[in-house]
Formats: sequence, C-alpha cells, structure tokens
Amino acid sequence: MSRAKKPASLTLDSAQEQAALQSLKAFLEERFELQLGTFEVQEVLELFTREVAPLFYNKAIADVQAHLADRFQSIESDLWALEKS
Repeated sequence: MSRAKKPASLTLDSAQEQAALQSLKAFLEERFELQLGTFEVQEVLELFTREVAPLFYNKAIADVQAHLADRFQSIESDLWALEKS
C-alpha cells in the first residue's frame, strides 16, 4: 500500500513569524541597506516559506530517514548477535 505524498504545510506560529520578520528586516537593512516595510518583508518571508523552506524540510526528513535506517540496521545486528544457536 503506497501513501500519496501531500506537500508539507510549513507554517510558523505568530511569535515565530514576528521573530522571522524582524530578523529578515534587520538583515536586509544591515546587509543591503534596504529599508522595507512590513508588507514587503512579509512577501519575502512568504517567498522563502513557499520556495526555499520545503527544500530544507525535505533534506531534514531524508537525513532523519538515513539516520534511522542506520540505527535500525545496528539494532538488527545486535539482535542477531544475541540469538542462541
């Protein structure tokens, strides 16, 4: 049975979003001397949320899957070693 993959919904809670907006706004001002309003910074954050964040999310999922596969293989090996003949 295969599970249909549904795109992950990546959202921040209100406090996280405000912190991200402030951080992004400060970065753009300091690094590029861009003084954007809240609306413009929100659009940039939405772009990253829509286009970039899923790439990091999927990479993290793949990394966890690889780690768990290694760990389960190790556990399986340990169990085989415990088996009595």
